[in-house]
Amino acid sequence: MFDERQSEIAAALRIPSRLVGRYICLEPLKDRHREELRIAADDERIWQHTIGAAHGNRFDDWFEEIKRQITSGRQLPFAVRSVQSGKLVGSTSYFDPNPRHQRIEIGSTWYAPQWWGSQVNPECKLLLLAHAFEILKLNRVSFCTDVLNARSQAAIEKLGASREGIMRCHMVVQGGRVRDSVLYSIISSDWPRLKKGIEKRLAKGPA
Repeated sequence: MFDERQSEIAAALRIPSRLVGRYICLEPLKDRHREELRIAADDERIWQHTIGAAHGNRFDDWFEEIKRQITSGRQLPFAVRSVQSGKLVGSTSYFDPNPRHQRIEIGSTWYAPQWWGSQVNPECKLLLLAHAFEILKLNRVSFCTDVLNARSQAAIEKLGASREGIMRCHMVVQGGRVRDSVLYSIISSDWPRLKKGIEKRLAKGPA
């Protein structure tokens, strides 16, 4: 059921078996990715500002929740694989596809710390944004992150996304903390200019 539902969502979003770049490829997440992804996730620094942690013995709970979100049709997660090493380095997702209003969200993105500040995140976002705007012809892609997560906000802002405001008391996260979230967006008219900027960053190397 899990793989069947995953395939249905991928087909609806016209996702091929992989989205391939120079540095990474994105593979729609399957059960076969579980154990290798467990290794990439096993660092508590990754999960400091997330809704739930997934290092150590919490990983299976995280993976099973991802499967439930797939079954509900809300989420299409990807395993992020380094082209150079062949190893999985993290995960990212499309959320809440809305064909009527031509929008989608990108989120639940995390990487093993050794890949922070590398080409992994900008190319990941380049692949997802290009697919959203150029293949799906969407009007809007949004991003949502914890108001306390300065590193995530900086990464989103480097893409050129517009900060739209703060959603107060938006989520309940680890330890029962009530999180305020920062909302960002990129719209279709932004994309040609922002795409050039991301490609320029990738050409320069890690940043």
